[in-house]
Amino acid sequence: MKRKLHIGILALQGDFAEHGAKLRELGCIAKEVRRSSDLEGLDGLIIPGGESTTNAKLEDAASKFHSITPDTLPIFDAIKHKGEAGFPIWGTCMGSILLAKEIEGSKQGRIGLMDISVRRNAFGPQRESAEIPLSIPKLGDEPFPGIFIRAPLFLMAGRKVEILSSLGEGFVMAREGKLLATAFHPEITSDTRVHQYFLSMI
Repeated sequence: MKRKLHIGILALQGDFAEHGAKLRELGCIAKEVRRSSDLEGLDGLIIPGGESTTNAKLEDAASKFHSITPDTLPIFDAIKHKGEAGFPIWGTCMGSILLAKEIEGSKQGRIGLMDISVRRNAFGPQRESAEIPLSIPKLGDEPFPGIFIRAPLFLMAGRKVEILSSLGEGFVMAREGKLLATAFHPEITSDTRVHQYFLSMI
């Protein structure tokens, strides 16, 4: 019998419950991650949508309340260490901002694993959220329902980055090795293809 994939979802805030439901629908075991020790035994990690500056503040606060040992290493540092070793990580919306090496006009904390630059809130405030059909050839001919909520736009990509979906003056889905970034929210659609694509990377 094939072993089920164990996928972590960073659960400091954001859409972690929706990602968990999608993963379970696809036959995975979903685990909420709040401490570095929660990363043990996982096959991959999703960093969900939410507010990137809030996550950075939560991370900073948490590090002040724990003595730093291998078990309580601040979660962003632990994620970066694993990502540098080839651990599969997917960031959606806010998660993609945290994965990016460059954030336009910002010095906020970040994990900084992926050689992309991003512009925060490129699609306007939350009241201007939109669903845009996206062409993602890796997922087949049918457009993917891209839901953008205070979403970023990816502006620049390093030479090892594969752009998977372009939009306007930038792009909204990219892969670099075992790292995946989407500016939109696949977890709040009925379409599981992006989740399936991430699982295929593992």
